[in-house]
Amino acid sequence: MNSNFKYSWEEAVQWLRNQPEKQELVQHCYYDDPLESAAERFSQSEEWTALIQLLKPKIPGKVLDIGAGRGISSYAFTKAGCSVTALEPDSSDLVGADAIHRLSKNTDLSIQVVQDWGETLPFTDNCFDIVYGRAVLHHAKDLKQLCKEAARVLKPGGYFIATREHIISRKEDLQQFLDSHPLHHLYGGENAYLLEEYKDAISSAELQIIRSFAPLESVINYAPMSQAEYQNLVKSSLSKFCGVTLGTKLSEFNILQDFYGWYVSQKLNSPGRLYSFLAVKR
Repeated sequence: MNSNFKYSWEEAVQWLRNQPEKQELVQHCYYDDPLESAAERFSQSEEWTALIQLLKPKIPGKVLDIGAGRGISSYAFTKAGCSVTALEPDSSDLVGADAIHRLSKNTDLSIQVVQDWGETLPFTDNCFDIVYGRAVLHHAKDLKQLCKEAARVLKPGGYFIATREHIISRKEDLQQFLDSHPLHHLYGGENAYLLEEYKDAISSAELQIIRSFAPLESVINYAPMSQAEYQNLVKSSLSKFCGVTLGTKLSEFNILQDFYGWYVSQKLNSPGRLYSFLAVKR
């Protein structure tokens, strides 16, 4: 716990859960109970469906879920037939290793839980098909070391995927992001990096980046907005230029949806916007 802040991570999440006006955010973060229902909701989400499509060549396989938190992703990977190891340093029954143990027991799904840090993985070389982290890299104590360790434990040809990572355009933007985060003022554990810093950390670990997904290029990033809501956003924008009839028709084409997501994402400059990265071990 950071001595400059009065809450632990568990206490900060519990505080959030106790705020009546924050219940929608609690659900969007999968912090709601029962945990089994939250995990199942994630496994049925469009974010997970898009993710599993990217990882399809390696599913089912042996998965390391770094910074597994409550275990929602570990649960989804296990349901998909994978052999899953959940790495989570926090022992918390709400947002840590004890929560994953409980989830595994209550759902009768086998999830191996290891309490350790991503920078010091207690595994042999070349043993996982997938190393995955959801909103994990921006919490790294040493970003390059974490990526190096992820690459070390991956099998050759294995996938490294980091989703929903906070991006800033300039170092000066970091404080603006921290001030806007709903929990940082309580526990002090948030961070964000430049896009180049993420890419350099991944590439320097001898991982080849296959795709980088900007904020509106995948539902993996723009969730909890649904794909239908995203298409309506595209339709609304195109209708302003082409008229409602043509704009509606054009918005149905995936190629135009993809172009819109790419184009608008290049214009975005909001501190803390989300990117995802898929890489393969050379």
